[in-house]
Amino acid sequence: MTIYDFTIPQLKKMLHNLDGWLVKATQYAEAKKFPVDNLIKARLAPDQFAFDQQVQAACDTAKFVAARLSGKDAPSHSDTEKTFAELRERVAKVTTYLDSFSAADFAGADERKISLPRWEGKWLRGDEYALNHGMPNFFFHATTAYAILRHNGVDVGKRDYLGAMSFRV
Repeated sequence: MTIYDFTIPQLKKMLHNLDGWLVKATQYAEAKKFPVDNLIKARLAPDQFAFDQQVQAACDTAKFVAARLSGKDAPSHSDTEKTFAELRERVAKVTTYLDSFSAADFAGADERKISLPRWEGKWLRGDEYALNHGMPNFFFHATTAYAILRHNGVDVGKRDYLGAMSFRV
């Protein structure tokens, strides 16, 4: 299995799942007769990002994982989404960006030096970055977005979180 195999397909799958949670939240709000956008600023704790920021951070992390591992520049997003429809557009844009990558784009990614300004001159190899920072950070924000919806009554469950499985018979 290559670094591409355990990053890009999984990021795309979870962004697809996240989009499904946004749809379910919209359906929930319609059934309960309140504007779904009331949930935009919902949060689990006062010192955590609100729902919109969790979705934005998950999207940003996904695009930065792909960009950093491939040595390409990531597209810029301004974090101005104020509605669920706009969040869905953001998820779609990032998914489309991820679709532009192939395994060949990740040649040498395992050994690529990845550093961030907040790491104060330190760096990780690409495989270490993906396993120790990129993917866990993505799942942290995606999971927190899921938990905020669940906490607010949206009927999402483990199947919604895990999504489609590659079962064999």
